[in-house]
Amino acid sequence: MRTFLHGCLLWCVFSGTPAWGSAPAEPLVSPEVQLCLQHLKPAERERAAKALGPLEELPLYRVQLEVDPETRGVKGRVQVEVLARKHPLTELYLRLTPNAQGRRVTLSDAKLGGRPVKLERPEPTLYRLSLESEPVPPGAAAVLDVAVEGLVPRAAAPSGGGAGGLLGGLMGGGGGRPSGGDHGAFSATADFISLVGVVPQVPPVGENGQPWDGPQGIGDLGLYEPAHVLATVTVPTGWAVHATGVPMGEVPERDGRVRYAFAAAAVRDFPLFVSRGYASSTATVNGVTVESHYAAADQAAGERVLKYATSMLAEFERRLGPLPYTHFRVVQAPLSGGAGGMEFPGLVTIATQLYRGAAGASEMLGGSMQGMEDLEAMLGMLGQSGGGGGGGVLGQLNGAMERTLEFTVAHEVAHQYFAGLVGSDPILEPVVDESLAQYAALLYLEWKHGKKVAESVRQETLVGQYHLYRMTGGKDGRADRPTGHFADEMEYGALVYGKAPLLHHASRKLVGDAAFLKALRAYVDTYRFKWTCKDCFTKELAKASPANASALERLRTRWWREAKGDEDLGKPRLESLLGGFEGLEGLEALQSLPGMDLEALQGMQGFEAFQEMDAQSKELLEQLIPGLMGQ
Repeated sequence: MRTFLHGCLLWCVFSGTPAWGSAPAEPLVSPEVQLCLQHLKPAERERAAKALGPLEELPLYRVQLEVDPETRGVKGRVQVEVLARKHPLTELYLRLTPNAQGRRVTLSDAKLGGRPVKLERPEPTLYRLSLESEPVPPGAAAVLDVAVEGLVPRAAAPSGGGAGGLLGGLMGGGGGRPSGGDHGAFSATADFISLVGVVPQVPPVGENGQPWDGPQGIGDLGLYEPAHVLATVTVPTGWAVHATGVPMGEVPERDGRVRYAFAAAAVRDFPLFVSRGYASSTATVNGVTVESHYAAADQAAGERVLKYATSMLAEFERRLGPLPYTHFRVVQAPLSGGAGGMEFPGLVTIATQLYRGAAGASEMLGGSMQGMEDLEAMLGMLGQSGGGGGGGVLGQLNGAMERTLEFTVAHEVAHQYFAGLVGSDPILEPVVDESLAQYAALLYLEWKHGKKVAESVRQETLVGQYHLYRMTGGKDGRADRPTGHFADEMEYGALVYGKAPLLHHASRKLVGDAAFLKALRAYVDTYRFKWTCKDCFTKELAKASPANASALERLRTRWWREAKGDEDLGKPRLESLLGGFEGLEGLEALQSLPGMDLEALQGMQGFEAFQEMDAQSKELLEQLIPGLMGQ
């Protein structure tokens, strides 16, 4: 690690800064921006400037925070510097996503260039500063300094026993229909504190002058214009800080605490995490330092995650272009609410349950789970014993969970391109980036393991998720809609993660592999660091295959805007849900039943035992889909 000597530059910025100042006659890259630019590969700085304009003109966040794990408190100051480019600045907004779940973080003692100002709060997650009385002219910068203080809520306790707890362990969430929320993005356990959103950030502004919508309780939390960040976070000895950017060093404080520093460039978000008892493994691929951070007890899974991440990054860089950052981190996190992972520029988190589920699914199933005897009877209906080892359903479940872990990591790595590089609105248009990240993960599995494996996972993870949703009473509908327009996470997952990515599968079949991959690379190159649109990828496909332009648009309408899922994917069938359990005796008989659903099991051997199962075991059977929560 570098020493912290450069970090002293952070502190000078908190004293006596004017409200705005004229830009120099000739552009000058400040030492602060130079620190941030270490996060960009040298070869990528010119490409970033071509897309964004002079890099010294990007917004700059200066962050100074202290975290107290014992009280779950976080406090400090954040300074935001925004340049007025083409038009005067008449107002400035700040988004605090943790406040979507209640007022968890507050801003106070706001100063504009050292002068006290009053912030308005038009929405729970939004603060506004009016500059109408003294607009910031083009070429000058508004410098807003605020005090930040928050109390991090305790993470939801995992369900104890039964199907809910089991599926929470295997699929990254609780049993039943996931309830949404922030998936633990702002929460604390005894050894891990997630501080996503604690740094207030300037939201993008639409053509109407209003900021983009904030989190809706379903899906992602937000995304921002590319910006630079200089941050220091102080924690007690024995705790570590994980963030996006280049690590600038760790400095012991006189009071026994440790100050961590990071510098990030041209990132659309800046996540922060604090952990205790974590270990790490590191590798390098194409000039990117890849780090895997994990609980020490999960070292084996953590090292596999590193192997997966480096392999994926190499494949994606070869086909989609280079990742611009010098560092990429994968951090194990106790996510909740059905999330298998969360994505941020230069850093992703993967649910703790996936690290442990992949290693011990059989043990979990074969342990003290209530209703296990009834489940054994149901498995007998498929001609299987419940024995573990290398055979049977329980033996195969370990392999299915390892595929889930690998697919989830692939999905999150793909998010570095969609929407980390190719920006899109995750609230208004979640179908844009999620569908491409999901399908790119399938492409990786095909490149790495072959078409047979990729097809199996497509059936399990995409088609299976849609079929389960339909089997449990969900109705097909339009996938292309804002996150707030979905009834719950189950519907959101089935349509956005399950059905919508299959547009790309259909488009690829239409235009062929060569044209599809050419268009995908062109899409990334064209919209790198910019904002894309809902039909932008379809237009790139049309350029690569002009004869199919009209057909491609019809496909996008069908898969994203219409409710044709049953026609395109067939009625819910048990084989799509159990696609990962190849070779099950009796499965062919089940597959032969037209329109197979749970009601079709009437009269089959073992169905009486199923009817007498407790509710938790029934829930387990209905949700036992390898890779279901691979988003």
